[in-house]
Amino acid sequence: MTSTLDPITFAVLKSAVESIVDDMAYTVMRTARSPIVRDVLDYSTTMCDAEGRILAQAKTVALHLGAVPDAMEALLRHYGDDLAPEDVIIFNDPYDGGMHLPDIFMFKPIFRSDEHIGFSVVICHHCDVGGRVPGSNASDSTEIFQEGLRIPPLKLFDRGVPNKALFDIIRKNVRLPDLVIGDLEAQLATCALGERELLRLVDKYGVDQFRSFLGEFLDYGERLTRNEITEWPDGDYSFTDYIDGDGFSKAAIPIKVTITVKGSQLNVDFTGSSPQVKGAINSTLSFVKSATYLAIRCVLDGEVPNNSGVYRCIDVSAPKGSLLNPDFPAPVAARALTGYRVADTVLGALSKIVPGKVVAAGEGGNSVVCLGGYDKTTHEPFIMVDMINGALGARATKDGIDAITNPSQNMSNMPVEVMESTYPVRIEEYGLRPDSAGAGATRGGLGVVRQYRLMADEAVLQLRADRYETRPYGLFGGEPGAASRNLLSSDDGAFDLLDSKVTRTVRTGDVIRHEQAGGGGYGLPLERNLNAILEDVLDGKITTEHARQFYGVVIEGKGLNQAATEALRASMTKASAGGSV
Repeated sequence: MTSTLDPITFAVLKSAVESIVDDMAYTVMRTARSPIVRDVLDYSTTMCDAEGRILAQAKTVALHLGAVPDAMEALLRHYGDDLAPEDVIIFNDPYDGGMHLPDIFMFKPIFRSDEHIGFSVVICHHCDVGGRVPGSNASDSTEIFQEGLRIPPLKLFDRGVPNKALFDIIRKNVRLPDLVIGDLEAQLATCALGERELLRLVDKYGVDQFRSFLGEFLDYGERLTRNEITEWPDGDYSFTDYIDGDGFSKAAIPIKVTITVKGSQLNVDFTGSSPQVKGAINSTLSFVKSATYLAIRCVLDGEVPNNSGVYRCIDVSAPKGSLLNPDFPAPVAARALTGYRVADTVLGALSKIVPGKVVAAGEGGNSVVCLGGYDKTTHEPFIMVDMINGALGARATKDGIDAITNPSQNMSNMPVEVMESTYPVRIEEYGLRPDSAGAGATRGGLGVVRQYRLMADEAVLQLRADRYETRPYGLFGGEPGAASRNLLSSDDGAFDLLDSKVTRTVRTGDVIRHEQAGGGGYGLPLERNLNAILEDVLDGKITTEHARQFYGVVIEGKGLNQAATEALRASMTKASAGGSV
């Protein structure tokens, strides 16, 4: 395509659109009411053109954004030309454009005079949308009807007039209506900001020049992506990873992918993956697409824009009735776990195509600890949804990063101060988990430990974790990361090991402990730099026993002073792995 824009104007417009979605992201954070949005940052913002094609995405929850094209398709299928200025559309139905019920999509069509030029889009994970358990996110639901309020594509505002009936239905069906409505209002404010800033841009450059830019920008994303894929070796590349049961059965659940590279096009086929399961870890195909796009985007050059042009180069398919494309009314509340594993699986296949660009498996996605109940004095409900973000797998030239959000998420651990001041819990431990990193020439990142004591009389505990049995994989000789664990205090003060996915009642004084998996290692452990091993021992990240078992290095002495440490470090540079230092 011959460009009609000079390079400087193109670059200015590109940066302007990308700045708008980042400003939208900050607006959500500053105006949201619930901690899961405001502090954990479980939300996303994006901008689409009038045809629903993504123009730019903020650096928010990556797994939301690749699902926007399917959501836009559902919106346009329902409303077509029945869109007007000041309309606002929301929905969350996984079987009609959504992902799972807590994630409510909001779209505001943007008009200049009577001409439709785009949409501002905000997705927020709401603290509750009703259903059988507080937080609406249980792994052990068995059908979508148990999971909460299903909203098909509906107008929350019709030409600026609020839909009072829809607002009332939402208020009556959620446990924390003030927080839910408050977060919807944050989404409204953010959509309005996106509209204002895009119109300001269009007014400056004109509709014709802006439309020309839109086409060229999407083509630019496609062109850069195809240029990279063309350099990849043609062929079929397969990988299989596993989820450790669905909460009803402990049988490993396979996710299998085959990536076919042919010229500048990728075909990503999930044939061979598990049929849909009884528990709520089934995933919509839109979410599977999003996880796939994300994994592939992670190995592309940083200059490739995050727009729909990239998606033109990638075809994604999964068998109907499978875990990754379930039939109605399969439950999907805990589908995020499956999305994380899809990303791990696709990256595993990509490690055979572009090995230097792929990291070993991380902690397996966030672990969710949800406590819901009622205050014994006021009888007001509380719902704490803590998403524990863990560890990055080792990289080809660097260790994995300790206690960092999974690339699929870009979220934050909830601050202890916020948690203890908002909910009836006390945090008794929050830190790194020693020896959790997979050994390698470069080691994985360390996972996180969180320990909670319930101060309320009673609560419903929901735990959603994984990587109990199938640990985060290492690459090219690297060891897997440590397995995760859920623990609950027993009457004698000891801890009992729980399953990876739990819904149960807990009572005052009970202590819940989650030990997250660590990231996998990269390369042979015996090739690790000896100084790096010593530094990890001195920092308390690995024990001397771990150093001996995985690196063949025996470190003698405890409580080393500075002089002894320096002498030991000097001797290690001359030692060989397997020697005593």
